[in-house]
Order: sequence, then C-alpha cells, then structure tokens
Amino acid sequence: MADPLPPALVLLHGFTNTGDSWAPVIRRLGQRYRPLAPDIRGHGAASQAEPATLAAVIADIAALAPAEFELCGYSMGGRIALHVALALPDRVKRLTLIGASPGLTDPAERVARLAADAALADRLEAMTIEQFADEWARTPVLAGLAPAVAATARSDRLRNTPEGLARALRGLGTGALPSAWDRLGELDMPVVLVSGERDAKFGAIAVEMAARIPAASVAVVRAAGHAAHLESPAAVAELLSVTPR
Repeated sequence: MADPLPPALVLLHGFTNTGDSWAPVIRRLGQRYRPLAPDIRGHGAASQAEPATLAAVIADIAALAPAEFELCGYSMGGRIALHVALALPDRVKRLTLIGASPGLTDPAERVARLAADAALADRLEAMTIEQFADEWARTPVLAGLAPAVAATARSDRLRNTPEGLARALRGLGTGALPSAWDRLGELDMPVVLVSGERDAKFGAIAVEMAARIPAASVAVVRAAGHAAHLESPAAVAELLSVTPR
C-alpha cells in the first residue's frame, strides 16, 4: 500500500507580495506538507484576473485545494484566509493567521478606509511598479527589515503590476472586506494567531481574537515585525509543523 500523502497547506500572501514570498518557509517545511502558494487575484500571475473580489478569491481557493487542507495567510492573505475558513469550515482543518485582523467594525471607519484605498489605487496606477515597491517598503509596519530580507521582498513585489495591485486594493483592501469579528466564534478548527515580537498592534489584535475563538492559541515570533514569515521563516515553518492540540 502506498504511503498516504502529506496534508495540503494553502499559503496566502500579503498585499504587494506573490505566492513566491512563501518560498523560504516552504523550503523549511520539508515533507511535512504539500504546499500550495497561489498568486491572489491582482498579484503576480493573477494580476489580470477579474473580478478581484473576496467571493472570486474564495472560489479560486475552493477549486485549487483538495477536499481537506490546512490554511495559512499573512496580512491581507490572513484576512482572506479567515473568510475562506468561514466559507469552507468542513474543509479547513487548521487555520494559521500571521499579522492579520478580522477587519473594521465601525461603518464610518470602513467607509473612510475604502475611500483611502481607492485614492491610493488611483495614485498607484500613475506610478511604475518600481516606484510603488520602493514607497510600500517605507510603510511603517514594515520597518526594521534586514537589508537582505528587504531586497528579497522588493524583488517579489516587482512581479506585480500597478494595475493589478490597484484592482486588489479596490476589491480586497481592508475597507472592501466585511468585518469578521462577530463570526470568530464560528471557527471550530484549531486556529493559531501569529505576530512578530515588534508588531505590537497585531499582537494585541491576536490576543483579542483568541478570546473569541473556541480553539485558538497565540504565538509570538521573537525579533520579528509584521512580516514574521519573511524575517523568521524557520520559526514560522516550525509553528506550522506543530500538531495542533
């Protein structure tokens, strides 16, 4: 009898990244998983995919993944992963979120963020991808990346197009996605909430989320910021490899 296949692990990248950004983590997972790291609509090879909406991305993942899979998402990919888990609760066997939030609960705040994302998308379309990659690298939440990590992240961003990223901002940005705070109690699979030690904002969000999720645990990656999987891929791979209790 053939050995059983390892479990599938779907990895969802953040805004301006692509599936390639998970390569350092995947290399450290060994044979523990069958990793699937797609480019989300508006990014990389899916830059021209339309519509760039939450429903379309959930459908993409539902078609890509096997009947049962584990799921991990970072930042924007974490918000999307949360909605995937809520949409496919019988298929997602474990959910890991890195530097992620369930969204904005205040309607006025959501409207303001939607407008800000739309304005950034308009400006982005007038830039080159090199210009935007350099600007995005200066985002305060990404401060403190080691030069080599920052260079790798920039190379990954250059796989995108301004038009595709603008499309993703309008359809998948924080203002566009509904809040999932009130649905966290529906998650009955093990959930691991990860943040970098320097990422105080999302560390606090992780603790608040854990209080609402029946089977949640919180993990902090030492000496890392918001992009913990880029800064400490070995630590993130180890977290993904631990059998949930």
